[in-house]
Amino acid sequence: MNNKVGYLIRTIRHFFRTAMRTYTLGISRSKSTIQSVNLRRFLLNVPPWWLESSLRLLSQRVPVYSKEDATVREQNATKTLLDEHVQSSSSALDPLEEDRSVVEENLVVKSERSQLQQFFDDLKKCVSPCDVLDLVSKSAISEKHCSNCFTTMWMLIKKLSEDQKHYEKQLMVKHPAFMQLCQHLMQESRSMWRDDLVYSLHAVLKLGVPQNTRLVQTLLRVCQERLNEFDDQCLSVVATTLVTMEKSRNVDALQAGLQVLKELDHLTPLNAQHMFSALAAMNYCSMPILDASSKKIIENIPGTPFWQLIRVLKSCSILRYRNVVLYSAIANYVTSIVLFLSAFEGLRFRPVELMDILAEKVTSHPESLNLKDILSVLRVYSLLNHVPKCQNQEFLESLNGALNKYLTRISNVDLLKAVYSFCILEYLPQPALSQLLQEDNLNELLKSDGLNKEQNEMMVHYVNTCLELDSPLSFTKPATMFIKKPSSPLVSDLPEVREALLKLLGDERMFQQNIQLPHDYNIDFEIKMDANRKKALPVTEVDDPADAPDVQRVAILCSPLSAFCFGTRHPRGKLAMKMRHLKALGYHVILVHYQEFKKLKKEEAIECLKGEIYSVDAFPVSDVNLQDNI
Repeated sequence: MNNKVGYLIRTIRHFFRTAMRTYTLGISRSKSTIQSVNLRRFLLNVPPWWLESSLRLLSQRVPVYSKEDATVREQNATKTLLDEHVQSSSSALDPLEEDRSVVEENLVVKSERSQLQQFFDDLKKCVSPCDVLDLVSKSAISEKHCSNCFTTMWMLIKKLSEDQKHYEKQLMVKHPAFMQLCQHLMQESRSMWRDDLVYSLHAVLKLGVPQNTRLVQTLLRVCQERLNEFDDQCLSVVATTLVTMEKSRNVDALQAGLQVLKELDHLTPLNAQHMFSALAAMNYCSMPILDASSKKIIENIPGTPFWQLIRVLKSCSILRYRNVVLYSAIANYVTSIVLFLSAFEGLRFRPVELMDILAEKVTSHPESLNLKDILSVLRVYSLLNHVPKCQNQEFLESLNGALNKYLTRISNVDLLKAVYSFCILEYLPQPALSQLLQEDNLNELLKSDGLNKEQNEMMVHYVNTCLELDSPLSFTKPATMFIKKPSSPLVSDLPEVREALLKLLGDERMFQQNIQLPHDYNIDFEIKMDANRKKALPVTEVDDPADAPDVQRVAILCSPLSAFCFGTRHPRGKLAMKMRHLKALGYHVILVHYQEFKKLKKEEAIECLKGEIYSVDAFPVSDVNLQDNI
């Protein structure tokens, strides 16, 4: 982790070409006066993974103080900020004015605020840390109580002499409520207000809690996670606190985060692009840095060279960084570069307007495409399941015509890839398909070794399936046409969908699960219904082939997130082809976005399936173009 942080800092220094100040955190500290055995059992022995940290950053201004400034800034800033913190907590408790239209509601609110006001009034009366802890032991404390208790104890102790401080800290640690307060602070740290969090960290350390305790390490980690939420005042408190701390992984990471924030204020578009490349080289995804860099890139896209934007998209793919605004901004700017489409396909993102514009250019000028461009366009449009609405046939015919010019010198592997892509889009390219189906060409493809053989067999299988189901009379298949062996049946649990079907249909006999079909297709759930789709039929009642014309089969496909284009419910190529073929086999297909379905409440899940299965408007599906989405 330290190597990555160091490399990141060195990279940023190079990009910005500015001298960075050296911050020394190794300040000798006197041994803590806390000797409580109970406290040490509770707070010490931090496991190593607590000390691991990930750098979380965002472009904001942050003053980072050097060691030489620590004493002066601590005396001035800490007093002002902590005093403000306690005063603001109390001043926010002014009683609400009564609204006659909501008297009962205001009475409840007034009662709660009265209790809160009473707590802070009592807190002001405390003259020692033990008084604060006595108040804690008899009160139901919240995160706001917790933070103010620590800051109040520190403000009470810091005014004492060294001997008195030592004595009061010993009494504080031995108090039964102190461990309770520490535990509560750890539990509530991620949900506390940002100012409460940073003041709590500052106060805990000033009260003498050892730095290597689980409590302090937790607060440091949460500060890293929430660094993007901090305003300038909170960042100042964190910076002041870190200067007084000894070096550790969490301290170093948080200090590095503050330093990078300072650098990001001067981020340029070119440096933002370099940020993506540097993080991709380290395979280190820092969301705040990427978000800040994306914003700078989006603001300055006009005039940016295409190759730089392609590099940004490749870095997004390596880092698995998803940003629809960035993708759309680049897609809107670029209108004719096939490489961008390949980069977007790798991200599962379907830039509709860009793809429509390119389709128009291909239709108008197919001669401008070379073989590599043709294969790339076919691959991207088929995998993203996209054809232009107004000129579907013209677009595919233009690609077919462009491909025909290369049939005399195209390799069999590229020929198979091109035909496979056409088949996904429900188009059979006559000359290319005839050349592919020649016995010698098929034998060469199916006799290759290793992964290529497996991939070739898969593509030939789907070409064969499309010939049988999409246009069974168009071609005569050769005798040596590859027939794929049936795969092992896929067993999927899908408990949420199964439970909803049981509630909706009332009996397990009304549906089947994990059905294996011809052509190596499988469906997650199958329901058999009457021809008018008014009711579901038990499986035993529809076994007679003579009843087949009066039976409508319903196939439910539960597809993962990866089967859809990013940010949409638009099915990708293989899923759309499967749905088309299931329809050809006589099924009404219901597509379930499984990730979204799992988020539904039980009643919502049942109503969702009910509408799809029984809705007259949605059934039967006759002329639905699967490329147009569901």
